[in-house]
Amino acid sequence: MTVTPSAAHPYARSAPAFRGRIGRDARSGHYAVPRRYRLHLSTADPDGLRIAVTHTLLGLDRACPVTFLPAVPDCPDGGHSALRPLYEASAHRYTGAALAPVLSDDWSGRIVSSHGPDIARDLARSFGGGRPALYPCGAESEVEAARRMCAQGIEEAAQRAGAAGATEAERAAALDALLATLDVLERGLGAQPYLISDQITAADVELWVALVQLDTVHRHHLDADAVHRIAGHPALWAYARRLTAHPAFGTHLDLDGIDRRHQARCRGLEAAGSAVRILDWAAHVAGGR
Repeated sequence: MTVTPSAAHPYARSAPAFRGRIGRDARSGHYAVPRRYRLHLSTADPDGLRIAVTHTLLGLDRACPVTFLPAVPDCPDGGHSALRPLYEASAHRYTGAALAPVLSDDWSGRIVSSHGPDIARDLARSFGGGRPALYPCGAESEVEAARRMCAQGIEEAAQRAGAAGATEAERAAALDALLATLDVLERGLGAQPYLISDQITAADVELWVALVQLDTVHRHHLDADAVHRIAGHPALWAYARRLTAHPAFGTHLDLDGIDRRHQARCRGLEAAGSAVRILDWAAHVAGGR
C-alpha cells in the first residue's frame, strides 16, 4: 500500500523503491532457494509486523532469516542507517530514505523488494510448501479485498477521523466510514471464526495488524465517544484477542516499540480517546505463551 505522506505522519511510506519478485523458475533471476534471502524489518511498523507474522505462520526461520531493526528509525528521513549499504548497492547514487521492510538477496548483496504485500505473498508462494495456505487457491481476490478494506476502511479512515487539520464534517464522515467497515466485519466474525475461511489466512493477518494500529495508534487522536463506538463491536475485538493469543501473532507485538515509533513521528494532537483503551493487548499475549 502506498500512503501519501502528511504533516501528521511525516514518515509515512512513499512508493516502494524496489519491486522485484521471487519466482519458482530459475530463469527468473530471483528464484526460490532456502537461505538465499533475508528479511530486514521492524515489528513496530505495520508492514514489518504483517511480514513477521506471515513468516512465523509459515515456519520460515531457517529458510529465510530475519534481521530485526529498531522500532524508531535512526535517520531524520525515516530510514534506517543499517539498510543504507543495501540501498546504495542496489541503485546507483540512491538518495532516498533507506526504508524497511526489505527483502534482500544474500547472493548478490542487493535488494529484491521493499514492497510489503509482495514480500509476504512471495514468502507464502515460494516457501510455504505444505504449511498453512495463507493465500488459498481461488481466494486471491478475497484476500486482496480484505487488504483494501483494512487499508482504506480502517487505517486511512481512522487517520482522517483524527486528523488535526480536518474540518469537523470531514472527521465525522471519516468516522462514519470507519464504523461502517467495523459493522461489516462484526457481522462476518459473528458467524465464522476467521475473515474469509475456516482457518487463518493472509486476510486475518491484514485485519489483526489494522486493529492493533487502530487501538495503539489511531485511538490517541479520536474523542472518547468515537473510541467507545469503535469498541462496541464485541465479535471483532474477541477475534483480535484470539489472534493475539496465537504465538505467531502475539510474540511479534512490540507495544512499547509501536508507542515509541508513534511518539517519534506523529505531529497530531492527542484527544480524549487516548485514555479509553479497547484491549489489554499485553495480557492476551501472555495468555498465549
